[in-house]
Amino acid sequence: MAVLKARTEFASAFNQICAEKGIEPEVALESIKSAIITAYRKDYGVKEEMEYSIDLDMRTGQARVYEFPEGKEKKKKEVTPPSFGRIAAMTAKQVITQKLREAEKAAILDEYSKRVGTLVSGLILRFDGPNAIVDIGKAEGVMPPQEQVRPERYTTNQRLTFFIKEIRDSARGREVIVSRSDPGLVEALFRREVPEVASGAVEIKAIAREAGNRTKIAVSSTRLGVDPVGSCVG
Repeated sequence: MAVLKARTEFASAFNQICAEKGIEPEVALESIKSAIITAYRKDYGVKEEMEYSIDLDMRTGQARVYEFPEGKEKKKKEVTPPSFGRIAAMTAKQVITQKLREAEKAAILDEYSKRVGTLVSGLILRFDGPNAIVDIGKAEGVMPPQEQVRPERYTTNQRLTFFIKEIRDSARGREVIVSRSDPGLVEALFRREVPEVASGAVEIKAIAREAGNRTKIAVSSTRLGVDPVGSCVG
């Protein structure tokens, strides 16, 4: 019974992880097979004139390696090494772990993409060249030099309010870009601090900002009796 339980646990764990994390089972399975072939090539070598495929039993988790002449898969022959089961199992675990990380990161970035244009409290963790890396909760934000305010001096463990500007593709993948210089920071602060702006009684028409020096805001009232300038001063 213990052997049967161990065998069925592979399929149930695989399916549960894919369902909970939104990973396509077919994609995860192909990634596992590709990684197992790579592990086989590394530890056992391959014949240049041959192609290789993997059969993965989803009930038992057992992997079998086959080789066959190029373009002639019907002539495939099993070449699974006697001790390959442990390597295949470790490889499958590593791939699933990596897929989990990717799925979790994608979910977090999707969450922050819905928060673009809002404020977030963050803690400066470190500096990566000219970029400040900021802890913004579930993710790390990146504040490039152009999003920094010149007169401000940033230090590690410094807590500040940041503006979530965008989700940007970079050489390191997708990143949450945060800003201290964007005019949107000022608008978001007014929406947070001024009830008339938050309710829509006062509209911000335009913002001209020299970050760290001065800011000009054009406002107007949408309701009779509401002084737009008086509401925003103080």
